[in-house]
Amino acid sequence: MNNRILYILEADIENYFGSINHGQLREMLDVRIKDGVIRKQIDKWLKAGIMEDKVLHYEKEGTPQGGTISPLLSNIYLHTVADAWYEEIKDLLKGRSFLVRYADDLVLGFEHKEDALRVMNVIFKRFAKYGLTLHPEKTRLVTLSKYDKNLPDTFDFLGFTHYMGVSRNGKRVLKRKTSKKKLCKSLKATFTWIKENRHMKVCQLIEKLNVKLRGHYNYYGITGNSRSLGIYLHSIGRYLFRTLNRRGGKRRNWEAFNNQILVSFPLLQPKIYHSSLAKP
Repeated sequence: MNNRILYILEADIENYFGSINHGQLREMLDVRIKDGVIRKQIDKWLKAGIMEDKVLHYEKEGTPQGGTISPLLSNIYLHTVADAWYEEIKDLLKGRSFLVRYADDLVLGFEHKEDALRVMNVIFKRFAKYGLTLHPEKTRLVTLSKYDKNLPDTFDFLGFTHYMGVSRNGKRVLKRKTSKKKLCKSLKATFTWIKENRHMKVCQLIEKLNVKLRGHYNYYGITGNSRSLGIYLHSIGRYLFRTLNRRGGKRRNWEAFNNQILVSFPLLQPKIYHSSLAKP
């Protein structure tokens, strides 16, 4: 917001880890790595077979899924495709801009719509040059300006939905909340865990469940996301209530469950771990 960024280019790469061209990757490695022993080891990783349904097959493109070297090679490849390219073109833009990338997730920000449209027109060709395909619908331009109503006004990045809101002082600020996709995924995984461990003693079950809650809060506990954290905790509590009632024995209503079980063995409450208001 301090840089007056009003337009976001959200890029989505289709099947990135399975589309990396081995030949072009080797050319990128030639620039930095001359050690023959290391290069030989990397070639072995790239040629390693993949076992699926007891069938071994070899891929001519991409990095081995689950391979220890895959994250590093993937970052090297996309560094050339996106990061180095952005450094070349940013001085040609009229206004301020930025690129933020984490693995294969990336967004670009622009001060002027004209710059955003120029990059949007060439980014598909840039990625296609290296054998990568951008999703035509998920790669889109987003506006943070209240005056431009012709573009979407929210975007998802690293598990958060980013949108414009109003601060307590009445200023327009960029806010973030847990994306619906990630919230549903987290709840589904936690529900499955509760169901698989419902045989445990209540005290042990909630103790281990609190560890999972803490992990969720540690990542999603940011300023402005209290409501999503509350929804997550409430949903977990309701599912735990229904699951424990199915174990047999004395059945409790929701009020009794809160006053008896959750008083003796409370669920970990949400906490903001990353505050944008904290002083550096």
